[in-house]
Amino acid sequence: MQISDTVSSVPPSGIRRFFDLATTLEDVISLGVGEPDFVTPWHIREACIHALEVGQTSYTSNQGLLELREEIARTFRSEHALHYDPDSEILITTGVSEGIDLVMRSILNPGDEVIVSEPCYVSYVPTVVFAGGVPVTVAARIENDFKATAEQIEKKITEKTRAVIINYPNNPTGATMQKKDLEEIADVAIEHDLVVISDEIYDKLTYDGKHTCFSSLNGIWENTVVFNGFSKSHAMTGLRIGYALGTSDVIGAMTKIHQYTMLCAPIASQIAAIDALRNGRAEMERMVREYDRRRHLIISGFNKLGLDCFWGKGAFYTFPSIAGTGMTSEEFAERLMLEKRVAVVPGNVFGDCGAGFLRCSYAASRDNITEALLRIGEFLG
Repeated sequence: MQISDTVSSVPPSGIRRFFDLATTLEDVISLGVGEPDFVTPWHIREACIHALEVGQTSYTSNQGLLELREEIARTFRSEHALHYDPDSEILITTGVSEGIDLVMRSILNPGDEVIVSEPCYVSYVPTVVFAGGVPVTVAARIENDFKATAEQIEKKITEKTRAVIINYPNNPTGATMQKKDLEEIADVAIEHDLVVISDEIYDKLTYDGKHTCFSSLNGIWENTVVFNGFSKSHAMTGLRIGYALGTSDVIGAMTKIHQYTMLCAPIASQIAAIDALRNGRAEMERMVREYDRRRHLIISGFNKLGLDCFWGKGAFYTFPSIAGTGMTSEEFAERLMLEKRVAVVPGNVFGDCGAGFLRCSYAASRDNITEALLRIGEFLG
């Protein structure tokens, strides 16, 4: 059967390749997949179970349960002094990944350019391509703490530029941006009338300082689509609940595509998300404190092994350099997996500027991190 040229041109996820390889081996410690090792807190699971027990198994509104959208609106008013209308400016999606795909297809015409800061999550560039757009990459390098600058972004702008996508705290580097960094990007976006797609799924996993929501900056609200969800903050990856916040026109366009392709996110998962917002703060904060302990353990460990490691301030990833080993990222990761049974992800799968680095997730127990560091030390030795 003939496959479209567009789909054929996009390689499979580099993360999944190493995850699939790990499943074929025994005694593997995985620092590869970006998934909390915590089980979803019991009261959230109980809300989901109860929904099924009482027969809440129907479709919801295409936009998602109004009760959930109202809870999200209240959360953003409380935490960021932002006002989103739950009737028209919030969409519940099947994870943030679906939301990113929806916004690309909603705003791009064929040939429109989207500026993407790399290293970045592996879905950003493909979703631009699938929507008929052209990804234009900006390299965020370690010399600038893996933060793309407004100056870099502005240099890439052409008459075809439609949007810029940012992610902070960042997957894969763990870097985040301060308010001043974001204000400079906002100024560029306003000047050139660009849409800013702001993926803030890791906002609660900010360890130093306070997270600033991009749309809370002066003058940028109407140009911004904010994405967030429950996968990372509440360990709800498999429940697949994300959400988008933006102006009514862009949310309406996204909902139109969503209603034809997904209809709605699962109702039981949406009910669980309501409980997570109302009752989940204590467990969330406990998990974040534990991630912070692991962050110090793994970054200190890599630095002691001679693998220079950036002190990321968010998410649950670290991005050590293996440039001094003489191996490529792919070679290092594959040999480490086969010889020492430790799964990591080559940095280059997140963009060319990730070459010479590894993404290592510390969403793993401290015992597993300690053992993984021991095995990596033996591998290097």
